[in-house]
Amino acid sequence: MGRRSKPSNSLLAQVRYYFGLDQAALAAYLGIAPGLVGHLEAGRRNVSGTVLQRLLPLAQQLPATPEVSEAAESEPPGLVGPASGPLEARLDYCRHHIARLRRELRPLLEAAEVARRWQQALPALLAAAEPGSPAHDWLLRRRQAAAAALDAEASARYHLLRVRAEALEAEGAALTALLNAPADR
Repeated sequence: MGRRSKPSNSLLAQVRYYFGLDQAALAAYLGIAPGLVGHLEAGRRNVSGTVLQRLLPLAQQLPATPEVSEAAESEPPGLVGPASGPLEARLDYCRHHIARLRRELRPLLEAAEVARRWQQALPALLAAAEPGSPAHDWLLRRRQAAAAALDAEASARYHLLRVRAEALEAEGAALTALLNAPADR
């Protein structure tokens, strides 16, 4: 059984995470071997000045503070319901399907966020890259990928799943309120 590695918080790892790149994609941008990215992130090799210069345009796009998203929850008014058995069964159904929908939504949301980051960063990156260079061509391909990740079909899929999950969450909250309502109401 292999060892589980610790996540790196190196600048290369931060850039990769923020822009949703794998090591091979970042290596292609930096013009280095894919295996070298892993060594640099793990601290087994030092980042050369040349690699650091190539990384700098991407690193400058990182936010000063980490982005945090919070989900807002609302409680429906408490209602008195009938026997708890059918309510609990429906609540279990809602919870199961909410978890499934959220798992389906997560990669769509992450891909859209990464594409948005690329769209913000690409104008400056393309302006800094020499036209016709491998890095410039790589950035043009990245622009096409970002546009594809934000197309209308992907957006529709995301919103349909989100609406279904939100509807089930509202139903689950109402069921929870019914189950927790005092019996004397």
